Amino acid sequence: MSAWPSFAAESDLESAVITGVTNLGVGVFLISIAVALLLTLLFRASATHVARMVTARLGKRRIRKILTEKSANVLDDFILPGAYGGLTHIDHAVLTSGGILCIQTKHYNGIVFGNADEPQWTNVDGIHKRKFLNPLIQNEGRSRALEKIMPDVPVANLVVFTGSVQFASPLAKNVIHIRDLKNYIARFVFGPCKIDDWDAVWLSVRAAALTDEESRKDFRAQLSFS
Repeated sequence: MSAWPSFAAESDLESAVITGVTNLGVGVFLISIAVALLLTLLFRASATHVARMVTARLGKRRIRKILTEKSANVLDDFILPGAYGGLTHIDHAVLTSGGILCIQTKHYNGIVFGNADEPQWTNVDGIHKRKFLNPLIQNEGRSRALEKIMPDVPVANLVVFTGSVQFASPLAKNVIHIRDLKNYIARFVFGPCKIDDWDAVWLSVRAAALTDEESRKDFRAQLSFS
């Protein structure tokens, strides 16, 4: 009869050890699941970011292809002295018989909300929501920088969206999707010629365009302080 208490104590101890190991195993399992979910979310976010960068570049290449089909005078990704000081960056400029088109590109998927007079627009893509500067207002300053170089040449402010984007409200006439770019340019190419000396105009634009790395560094520094 005296052995029973000892047996009971050993049984309780064994049960406690087993229970402790089991709880530890459950904890490790839950941590592993949490880590796996976190890595999946991080990988998905990184993959989405990379895919967006690639498709944005493809969109810019497509725009350049369309522009070069319509005009031999195209400049991409260059910097000019700003109309009000500092520096400004221009995505694309193309010389047509109707003047210079100053083009800013925006790449978004989902839905874009915004009106011409609002300082910021909003993009909603699934669960992601982001605000960005009104590209019409932004590109107006860039257009004026071109006008400052060639004050006698008409400069048109044009914003082109790429990506699978929809717009919540009717757009201004100079905000288009890339699928409408050819038709938009045609109105400038085939309209009445407003350029007196084609070569002189384009030489002046090319001479003013800054494409060296030092100018790009200065522009990036300007952005970091703005």
